[in-house]
Amino acid sequence: MENGSSNSYIIRPNFKNKFRVALVKDVIHSTLQEELSGKNYDPQEVTLWTKGITDTIKSRLKELNFDRYKIIVQVVIGEQRGQGVKMGCRCFWDSDTDNYAQDIFIN
Repeated sequence: MENGSSNSYIIRPNFKNKFRVALVKDVIHSTLQEELSGKNYDPQEVTLWTKGITDTIKSRLKELNFDRYKIIVQVVIGEQRGQGVKMGCRCFWDSDTDNYAQDIFIN
């Protein structure tokens, strides 16, 4: 480089800004409790509940200032009738820095 500067590309998060599963799980758990406690399954309302919960979780996670992370929030609400649910997801993953958090709410 002619001007003496070096590359300053930062592709990994700092250690202090690393994704913290326990902290994120607390955000998810508290949001689910606030939004779903006392509600009964209503197929007419589920779409609105799902969008609202997703937006709330995502905005609360953005407040935690995780640098260099793309936050993906997925919320699934279903009625319990004794059936099982299996879900899958694929993505490119860096095992050193990427992680996930999940929570289950049963009313």
